[in-house]
Amino acid sequence: MNNTLKEIEEALAVLSIPEKAAFFPKFFKTGKGEYGEGDLFLGVKVPDQRIVAKEYYSKISLDELSQLLSSKYHEHRLTALFILIFKFEKTKDKTVKDEIVQFYLNHLQYVNNWDLVDSSCYKILGRYAFENQKEELLRKLSGSQEMWHKRIAVVGTMYYVKKGSFDLMKEFVTQNLKHNHDLMHKANGWLLREMGQKNEAELISYLNKYYKEMPRTCLRYAIEKLEESLRQDYLKGRI
Repeated sequence: MNNTLKEIEEALAVLSIPEKAAFFPKFFKTGKGEYGEGDLFLGVKVPDQRIVAKEYYSKISLDELSQLLSSKYHEHRLTALFILIFKFEKTKDKTVKDEIVQFYLNHLQYVNNWDLVDSSCYKILGRYAFENQKEELLRKLSGSQEMWHKRIAVVGTMYYVKKGSFDLMKEFVTQNLKHNHDLMHKANGWLLREMGQKNEAELISYLNKYYKEMPRTCLRYAIEKLEESLRQDYLKGRI
């Protein structure tokens, strides 16, 4: 094993908390038939993983990082994604950014839980698509049969939403509005809520068209920040 990779794994092992290692499998639904089935945990807190990633991002190559990202341990994969984000954000070299994005796309099978998706996709793929007008990268994932790919696409538009650009997000949410998994309902509602934080009129316009079709979880997430009487009007179908 490469020395840098070994150092990262040893650093995470030292930060392991047994109580967290026991709790995380339940929190991330790792039971048979659940979305995180079979995932393994060391019990390392996210802030500690970020510290390790910040220390090692400039010392590890993408080839070495591939081994960390393909680990059976959840914290190895999340730390690898934090490292990838640091690499992406710190470089100004377009060729390097292209390489990082391709690396991310080539390793999507390991971005396989909601925290792994949500921590990385908009900071790497969403930003890259926005800055290079490569919406098709996200659009392809939105049309995938894989639930995690769809969530990557929807949450990836967070970068667009933060920049005041809502059309792509609305396209993906509408495409996946009636997906059968609760994790997509939450992602869709979350992104709609974020749009409302930037522009409430845009959210109201979208809700008025689609709210009666929305799964209840999606609707509740989307309207969370609205004035209470308006929230109740949507919840009770009075609009």
